[in-house]
Amino acid sequence: METITIKAKGISVSVDLAVGHIADLTIEAGGRQLKPLHRAPWIDEPQQDMPQGLPDGVTRLSGDFLCAPFSRSDVEEAPLHGWTANSPWDLVESAATADGWRAVFRLRRPVMGATVEKTFTLRDGHPFLYQEHAFVGGAGAVPVAHHPMTVMRDGGHLAFSPKRAAVTEGDPLEPDPARGRYLLAYPARSTDLARFPAKDGGTVDLSEYRMDRRHEDFLTLVEADHGGPGWTAVSRTAEQDIVLVLKNPAELPVTMLWVSNGGRDYAPWNGRHRGVLGIEDGRTAVGHSTSLGDNWLKREGVATAFELGADRRVSFRHVIGALPAATAQAPRDVSAAPDRLRVATADGSVLEVPYDGDFLRIGRAG
Repeated sequence: METITIKAKGISVSVDLAVGHIADLTIEAGGRQLKPLHRAPWIDEPQQDMPQGLPDGVTRLSGDFLCAPFSRSDVEEAPLHGWTANSPWDLVESAATADGWRAVFRLRRPVMGATVEKTFTLRDGHPFLYQEHAFVGGAGAVPVAHHPMTVMRDGGHLAFSPKRAAVTEGDPLEPDPARGRYLLAYPARSTDLARFPAKDGGTVDLSEYRMDRRHEDFLTLVEADHGGPGWTAVSRTAEQDIVLVLKNPAELPVTMLWVSNGGRDYAPWNGRHRGVLGIEDGRTAVGHSTSLGDNWLKREGVATAFELGADRRVSFRHVIGALPAATAQAPRDVSAAPDRLRVATADGSVLEVPYDGDFLRIGRAG
């Protein structure tokens, strides 16, 4: 694996240049090393043992990566989640800044005729990776999503910025009981995240990640109008930390959750892909052609693609981080100030960490 690592005081990030996935994110805080992101257990296994035809983005599945498009590439031919998640990136700039480090990567392949760039910024003492992706030039429209994955040894609790609804569409990911299993009802919708319809007729509390239920599920959370950053907070029980993922809802209006907890029995998953949660902030429906066509999100006034243009630079930003916290409960709230991020915990205390409150450009869509 060819990786490049950049560092600032208290944080480092490594990128797998073969596919543009984050291979590692390490944050030093409270005398500990926090590793908020997941790495698939089969990455270091012999490639000849992998099933034939798997996309490179699956065989090297790790951390976070850009999906362009999200899911099916059925407008411009490419593997699942597009070339941005399955083909090489080049490091084109890497240099110290006044308060950290900045690196720029460029995808070797065009997407819809556009050049795609990835910019990582680390700031001394900030427990966050600040990301920006840009499409320069091109034609047509492209749906996009980030794909950060965290992993829990003993489950955890989830909290979110206000959401309009949670929705499952169409068919479950694993409908064949000989290959896997699922927990949620499909299709279904709920405005109460603590009571989402289950396939057995009961309900599921989406704020809990339980290890005793082996299942594979996917659902979409639609951001409500609230004027602040969109955020997801995962309080990991065994790891004793809080994983934070933040976005500008005007740029990325949906958060898709992929719950992968031993719900696939076939290779390379083999029932061992457990405790994983994908927190997939995007501007997309499921699939490129669906995102461009008449889909349920568009009918609710939610944008599902970015329009490209020969003289345009289209960009969007995203933040991933973590902080130590000896609590098994999800935070009550996350709010941003110009130079701090405040996390209100379940016990009434407030955790504060350095944060670039201007980075996500809230109120200014990309």
